[in-house]
Amino acid sequence: MTLIEPGPEFAKLFTTFEHTAFRLETRGHYNVPHEAEPYGKFLAGEPDASYHETWLNMVRQATAEGRLFSRVRVVGFPLTDYVRFSMWVGRLTREAGDDIRYLTCEQAAELPQYDYWLFDSCKLVKVLFGDDDSFLGGEVIEDPAVIVQHNYWRDVARHHAVTRDEFDAKYEQRDIRR
Repeated sequence: MTLIEPGPEFAKLFTTFEHTAFRLETRGHYNVPHEAEPYGKFLAGEPDASYHETWLNMVRQATAEGRLFSRVRVVGFPLTDYVRFSMWVGRLTREAGDDIRYLTCEQAAELPQYDYWLFDSCKLVKVLFGDDDSFLGGEVIEDPAVIVQHNYWRDVARHHAVTRDEFDAKYEQRDIRR
């Protein structure tokens, strides 16, 4: 088992993939220190995404080079404040080229209950979190059968997931715009 700690080594994953980077996001909250202030501003009705510019620039560059970022976010109801924040930030990320889609927890029952990144359909990194939802790094999984299973889960998730606009239209009766 290979562990990748947060920092430059983990960040390198996003600049070295050749074709695709997919993430399954399953948590209702992420404890990300550099998001604390922007998250607080969002809750106060003063959204500010300037902290996200480095990520947006990286996604724009990858997209311009023909590489694809995509993700499926699993969300429950009622939406947590953090999920609403991530959906707001997701609009900017989507505009930069990241294809973000949404599934309800009920629709995701067959999927793993943990986050993972899948790079070029062959490099699997299970994302690790602490009890306080803080990012601890990733576990590189090299077992070919496990990688194939995660490719299958990616395909199932993408097949059933919908865009933000479709999600809003379908679930607006659940007050997601709060």
